[in-house]
Amino acid sequence: YLLKEETPDESIRAEVFSYIPRQKLAEIITLVREIARPSDDNFHEEMVEQYGRVRRFLPHLLNTVKFSSAPAGVTTLNACDYLSREFSSRRQFFDDAPTEIISRSWKRLVINKEKHITRRGYTLCFLSKLQDSLRRRDVYVTGSNRWGDPRARLLQGADWQANRIKVYRSLGHPTDPQEAIKSLGHQLDSRYRQVAARLCENEAVELDVSGPKPRLTISPLASLDEPDSLKRLSKMISDLLPPVDLTELLLEINAHTGFADEFFHASEASARVDDLPVSISAVLMAEACNIGLEPLIRSNVPALTRHRLNWTKANYLRAETITSANARLVDFQATLPLAQIWGGGEVASADGMRFVTPVRTINAGPNRKYFGNNRGITWYNFVSDQYSGFHGIVIPGTLRDSIFVLEGLLEQETGLNPTEIMTDTAGASELVFGLFWLLGYQFSPRLADAGASVFWRMDHDADYGVLNDIARGQSDPRKIVLQWDEMIRTAGSLKLGKVQVSVLVRSLLKSERPSGLTQAIIEVGRINKTLYLLNYIDDEDYRRRILTQLNRGESRHAVARAICHGQKGEIRKRYTDGQEDQLGTLGLV
Repeated sequence: YLLKEETPDESIRAEVFSYIPRQKLAEIITLVREIARPSDDNFHEEMVEQYGRVRRFLPHLLNTVKFSSAPAGVTTLNACDYLSREFSSRRQFFDDAPTEIISRSWKRLVINKEKHITRRGYTLCFLSKLQDSLRRRDVYVTGSNRWGDPRARLLQGADWQANRIKVYRSLGHPTDPQEAIKSLGHQLDSRYRQVAARLCENEAVELDVSGPKPRLTISPLASLDEPDSLKRLSKMISDLLPPVDLTELLLEINAHTGFADEFFHASEASARVDDLPVSISAVLMAEACNIGLEPLIRSNVPALTRHRLNWTKANYLRAETITSANARLVDFQATLPLAQIWGGGEVASADGMRFVTPVRTINAGPNRKYFGNNRGITWYNFVSDQYSGFHGIVIPGTLRDSIFVLEGLLEQETGLNPTEIMTDTAGASELVFGLFWLLGYQFSPRLADAGASVFWRMDHDADYGVLNDIARGQSDPRKIVLQWDEMIRTAGSLKLGKVQVSVLVRSLLKSERPSGLTQAIIEVGRINKTLYLLNYIDDEDYRRRILTQLNRGESRHAVARAICHGQKGEIRKRYTDGQEDQLGTLGLV
């Protein structure tokens, strides 16, 4: 009614007030004005109010931790050096402090009406900037594994020169960047023309150019009907499966695979107690089901006494042994004829399971959608096309999945060699597309709105017919040429395990002013993302293959939810190691 052109202006209020009384609407507006922040307001004022707490620890922080910086973090480091010298003084104003760190949003809280730089405002402004710089690794902690400079761990100097040609060959890239540019340009041009020629026959895709911004719409995949023969087979197999207790299943699988042999004593002693697989299976059950050891204790069974189970958990259950046992299971499954029918292990998917952590822990984060008023963690795990889970990563809260996608491929320790990975939208970014291509992998995400993505071109003058309207992004190959050797050095360092993927990607993603290296990787990513998009809209089988693999991961998650039923499915471990061990155990079971 309100949107109809023929509706008279004078009747609009009457129509609105017929749904909500005038007085009620006025009360709501007043309430919103009371609780809503002004558009130029932020949390900085609340931070300044915490100065009393900051003054207790800041001197110790500045005097104990040795900070260094990359060129982008020099201004933050200068402010750090200034406060190290001046914070012990009783000065109310820091008028001679470096001002480069004072952003527009902080200015009114740092500089008062008399144009003095206030002690409180400047201190909190610095801490905010320091935190941001540490996250981007523009400022880093010398000698720290977690907060150190990831760039320092890359192949460099004589080490890089000695391995340079080997790295190029292993990654399959030419040493001449112009060759790589020419190959990418040919692939992109050819794919554009092929897709444009078939677009009129593609009933699943609709191109709308009537609006100010051209838009592609991709119809959802139609569900496939199950043939009667498949339904009969499913029922036949279901009828053949006997009811089995999970503990019996673990022991039977161990009899086939010997996975319990991968659990060795922390002292590396070779002696084994009697019935150790029984004790290990019980401990695995306790952790995976989230029920603790108590329900599994049997005082009349030597392998299940309280002392034996506590001793087994303390000495045998740790990340190293869990990973080895899981690798044995994955490798054994890969030899099964049925698993080989499902796939060859070259394709995998990655997705996250969310768990509430009701205990106080620094390795958790908020997200109202998944955790309500609590904090939680994400178990980002990888599933092959053989239904085997070959890696998992515990993430605080719901950090961007794209940071961890490559980590699962490069750090997994099984015999599988997946070269293509599927994710949901959260795992997709142009930087990740670029890194995947550099490392020789195929990235195939399921984008929520692929048709709204930017399609990039390399040839400004090329005529792609009906696709000209959406091919509106112009890539800049010069950035790739200038940084080609640096890009390969970075990819080689990742391949050789010199630097952790998530640490490097986080530092590349969080920069306010992307470095030349970051821009070049993004440029390569744009080209490869466009190649992916063209394949995605053109090939229904490709879209269905992505969906099928993601469904494999979701079905595995459903099993994991059913297993992890104790304590409302909440993870109550306070420390990262405990969380990783428990969720690694869940993945194994």
